[in-house]
Amino acid sequence: MNDDDRRHMSHALGLARRGLGQVWPNPSVGCVIVKEGRIVGRGRTGDGGRPHGETQALKMAGDAARGATAYVTLEPCAHTGQTPPCSEALIAAGIARVVVALKDPDARACGKGLAALSAAGIEVATGVLEDQARALQEGFLRRVTDGRPKVTLKLAVTLDGRIATATGDSQWITGPDARRIVHGLRHAHDAVLGGAGTARADNPTLTVRDMGAKRQPVRIVASRSLDLPYPNRLTETIDQGPVWLAHGAGEDVDPKVWRDAGARLLPVPVKDGRIDPVGLMHCLGAEGLTRVFCEGGGAFAASLLAADLVDELVVFSAGRIFGSDGLPAIGTLGVKMLDEAPRLRLHKVRQVGDDILHVWNRAL
Repeated sequence: MNDDDRRHMSHALGLARRGLGQVWPNPSVGCVIVKEGRIVGRGRTGDGGRPHGETQALKMAGDAARGATAYVTLEPCAHTGQTPPCSEALIAAGIARVVVALKDPDARACGKGLAALSAAGIEVATGVLEDQARALQEGFLRRVTDGRPKVTLKLAVTLDGRIATATGDSQWITGPDARRIVHGLRHAHDAVLGGAGTARADNPTLTVRDMGAKRQPVRIVASRSLDLPYPNRLTETIDQGPVWLAHGAGEDVDPKVWRDAGARLLPVPVKDGRIDPVGLMHCLGAEGLTRVFCEGGGAFAASLLAADLVDELVVFSAGRIFGSDGLPAIGTLGVKMLDEAPRLRLHKVRQVGDDILHVWNRAL
């Protein structure tokens, strides 16, 4: 591994990053093809999951791919799905060397793509910027290995950890710069998930706005008995993006009005009278979702934390104070001893307008 390998792989990772939230159920893969020090082709997984990044880059490179080096952020696939294997495409194009950041844990591909390349006489190198690739692919990797998507929980809070006044007034705690970043985060996730309480109180659209988004995330509301107001802003904007309603399996619900509005109903497990957050996430994983952005009230946030589902916590803190009569950002967790409290690891902190953004990851 040399500096050129790192530089070109960094370029490929940047391409892959642009596809986050746009390509599920497939991973977002970036590919850069270099010949004699010059980039002759590049691409990422297309919106909706096809074409694959290698295919895009090879098309751009054309005949220049022969004898070139391909930098790929995830092991090229070796199985035939809705598209032919990318490993075969690289071989057919005459690529001489393939540099891969991360091996694919999917049993259909794991090691097979690399083996096919090596068997064809192509030089293969792996592990270039692997940690960066693993962080970028966390959603896809977690769905493959754990059966659920990566979960990002977002909170917008006052300095004393409140999300609304005692009367429920909450718009807007944070400023416009913070809200714009939230829309960018929605855009980089496959789905935006909220709880029934927030859906009733705020009547949100959960769409990406003012970002030029061509593809909206799936908008999901978790409501055990579908006791939601109708019509609402979700059903009124269903032409802008899909709406899924996750409800309790076996619950007495009336699906007709929601289906007539164009929403999809998704039965999920119930535990102790509430939607089971673990079962919910596994159902979403089974549907192909890899990255879910969660926005909701204190009870919803507490349920995710208590179930140890939060992989990333994004907090916007505003210079306001509501006092103890305000609504807490996180509901009851039942923590009695310090060691029982959920623990996260600080990833980054920065100022956003008049607010502070701090991002926390799952503790190692």
